[in-house]
Amino acid sequence: MSARTSAQLATLRTAFFSGLLLLAPLIVTIWAFTKIIDLVGGTFRPLFFAYMPDVLSTPRLNLLWDVLATLIVVALVTLLGYLSRYVFGKYFLEVGERVIQGIPGVSAVYNTVKQIVDTFGTQNRNLFSKVVLVQYPRREVWTLGFLTNKAQAEAQTRTGREVWTVFVPTSPNPTSGFLLMLPRDEIVELEMSVGEGMKMVISGGAVVPAWPRPASADAPPPLPAQA
Repeated sequence: MSARTSAQLATLRTAFFSGLLLLAPLIVTIWAFTKIIDLVGGTFRPLFFAYMPDVLSTPRLNLLWDVLATLIVVALVTLLGYLSRYVFGKYFLEVGERVIQGIPGVSAVYNTVKQIVDTFGTQNRNLFSKVVLVQYPRREVWTLGFLTNKAQAEAQTRTGREVWTVFVPTSPNPTSGFLLMLPRDEIVELEMSVGEGMKMVISGGAVVPAWPRPASADAPPPLPAQA
């Protein structure tokens, strides 16, 4: 047998087993689904037909019963999926967290990461509308912050100025920080996204977004003039 023929046979064999691996889960699923339908339909069929013996000779009603049994099985499987996702999944997650909390060293890292994820998750990340630069803790020292609110309330009324609320996180753990209320003209708005600002804070400045942006032709606003 030539080398070319052997290679072709090997290719055919590989293709056959690949197709078999793809079909096997489907066949097993169909077989299990059929057995469950037979079990559900066969369990309740005698109870239903005992009072209506003439129905046994009606193919259409038999078909209707099979369809009804199929719908019942689909509903039960869907209910099981919800239970496994929201009940069993939550239980195993809690067990896993307790195990991790009991490991020295690992628990500290896990708690820190969890706090970061909770703080900057999708829900809380919407609280930060823009990345900004502010002069903190003294003038001419620039700090990265997140603009949280532009609402004009009591603080703005009493200061007599347009004051914006900015959250300045600590690095590399941004779950804590400082809440600053600064005049609008002392805040520099940046074009980087909130996600890029988070990465920069968590990395301690090691991860810096590319600048200038290729798609942006507008120049950034100038820094506030020094007093």
